[in-house]
Amino acid sequence: MSNDIYTGSSRTFKELLDEIGKVIVGQREAIEQMLIAILCNSHALVESNPGLAKTLTISTISKALDLKFSRIQCTPDLMPSDITGTYIIEDIGGKKQYRFEPGPVFANIILADEINRASPKTQSAMLEAMQEKQVTVGNKTYPLDKPFFVLATQNPIEMEGTYPLPEAQLDRFLLKILMDYPTFEDEKEIVHRYTRNIIPSLNRVVTKNDVLELQKLTRDVPVADDIRNRAIRIVISTREKNEHIEYGASPRASIGIILAAKARALIKGRNYVSAEDIDAMAYPVLRHRIILTFESERKGKTTDQVISDILKNVK
Repeated sequence: MSNDIYTGSSRTFKELLDEIGKVIVGQREAIEQMLIAILCNSHALVESNPGLAKTLTISTISKALDLKFSRIQCTPDLMPSDITGTYIIEDIGGKKQYRFEPGPVFANIILADEINRASPKTQSAMLEAMQEKQVTVGNKTYPLDKPFFVLATQNPIEMEGTYPLPEAQLDRFLLKILMDYPTFEDEKEIVHRYTRNIIPSLNRVVTKNDVLELQKLTRDVPVADDIRNRAIRIVISTREKNEHIEYGASPRASIGIILAAKARALIKGRNYVSAEDIDAMAYPVLRHRIILTFESERKGKTTDQVISDILKNVK
């Protein structure tokens, strides 16, 4: 495939990131990873403390990509029909007829805020839409518009009244993205920018069809055998005897690392996947797929530290 395509895509993503940067200060890595999940036609889970502009970030991305955005605030009393939609009765010409009223899941980019506060039944409805790219209401199935991307958030500091996602459901998310507090300089810019009466204007960078074409191009990025084998060895090593890991990652993680690495290479404007891409994407792909032992958690070991050790040991 022509290098010009990859060079052009690099320019497109630079323009896209610069446009998003008009509104969002910092968080470059998190934004890149959200774009990677979209390019992979997958979904992402974001964990961060409150007040770090998760909603603003994802709505800004949707505007720059010219995609329809919808936000679902997950609460314990949220019902599956509140997400998927329901039938309502209309009086037309003296006759009562049922009409389907689509729910907020009928959009291109969905922010499921605090998904771990929704009941398991409602979580299942959301995850079915994510997996099947369709919803079934009554005896009729409605396809969802493409592209379809869910960014689910969960709050790490207040777990009271939550329904943590089971590991099998967590596995449906391609990436787990961590958003950290901004640096002093970034926070100074945030305060300066958002205490004035100036609203930055955002331009559309690509169209919906461009996003679909970029998703196809992502899968065409070639991967050398040794690079692919490294990714597989990294995942297999999480299932081998390890004093820190109780349960390792499934083969879905191997697929995820390769696919995410292809998307990262495309964003960087390269027509090949490098070992750096594999190592960079191993963290968000694996951090929600491995379960640490009780002893490791007690000692304060984090999943990212365990992944780092694995990357050093896998040749």
